Amino acid sequence: MSDQITLLADIGGTNTRVAMARDGKLIHSTIRRYPNLGRGALEEILAEYIRDEDCGPIAGACVAAAGPVRDDVAEMTNLAWIIRADNIARLTGTDQVFVLNDLQAQGHALGSLAEDAVRPILPGLPAKEGSARLVVGIGTGFNAAPVHEGPGGRVVPPSEAGHTTLPIETEADFALKTYLDAKHDFASVEHVVSGRGLERLYAYLRGEEDATTSGQEILEAITRGEEKAVAAGQLFVQMLGRVVGDLALTHLPFGGIYLIGGAARGVVPWLEEFGFAEAMQAKGRFSEFLRAFPVYVIEDDYAALQGCASYLSSRMSR
Repeated sequence: MSDQITLLADIGGTNTRVAMARDGKLIHSTIRRYPNLGRGALEEILAEYIRDEDCGPIAGACVAAAGPVRDDVAEMTNLAWIIRADNIARLTGTDQVFVLNDLQAQGHALGSLAEDAVRPILPGLPAKEGSARLVVGIGTGFNAAPVHEGPGGRVVPPSEAGHTTLPIETEADFALKTYLDAKHDFASVEHVVSGRGLERLYAYLRGEEDATTSGQEILEAITRGEEKAVAAGQLFVQMLGRVVGDLALTHLPFGGIYLIGGAARGVVPWLEEFGFAEAMQAKGRFSEFLRAFPVYVIEDDYAALQGCASYLSSRMSR
């Protein structure tokens, strides 16, 4: 596969990032970001990229989509797009096309990122090489995926963890659930633990019908000590801790938990102050057990593209 160019895309709810790779390595100088607003389909963006960047022959393509993937078809959760491998194959001229969930791509990136792109948050305990890991994506939406090393290579099963039930423990939590049920018919993890979730929390605490303040503005208000913003940040971080603790008990990622995405990076300064570790480890007689899992934040905004490159390289070399 030497010198062969492959095409990569990471499709989020708001933006799509496109790049090229060679020999399984992301070529950072080729990364381009496109807003999804006003675009009818991914193919519009890919066609523009291929034309503008003069890609030449494309040996393979891999796209990571923020939504469920089945039989090489992805349905975006927060965007009215359906992504089909056969459409991408016709556009690129290669039959080596793979469609992944975005958290699968993040999982395939582990081990290929720069050392300074992985920031430790909680120490955990030493683990055997090859221990299971867990990637948790908190961006426009929420999802998680376990990462396993097997004799045939890395396996990252897909999931839709953001659409599971929001963990409710207190009367205040139940009031929030009632509010979310009324607006969305179901109170899911993603309705709170995501960038849009932070905006919903702030609006809820201010008694507003709709979220009109951006996540970035809320983070800035937390920095200023604005009361409702701080309360929204605390609730967000504590819900995040509960959910991550549940996922840790489900998957036992002794090799580490990796928080990924813009919302995850945004709340890093307040994880300790707002009680992330305490909320994550508040599991009764398993509270001490949960101290075994180290937690990191991935600060590389293009990790999913590298994951696509790594996955594509491993599949094409078989």
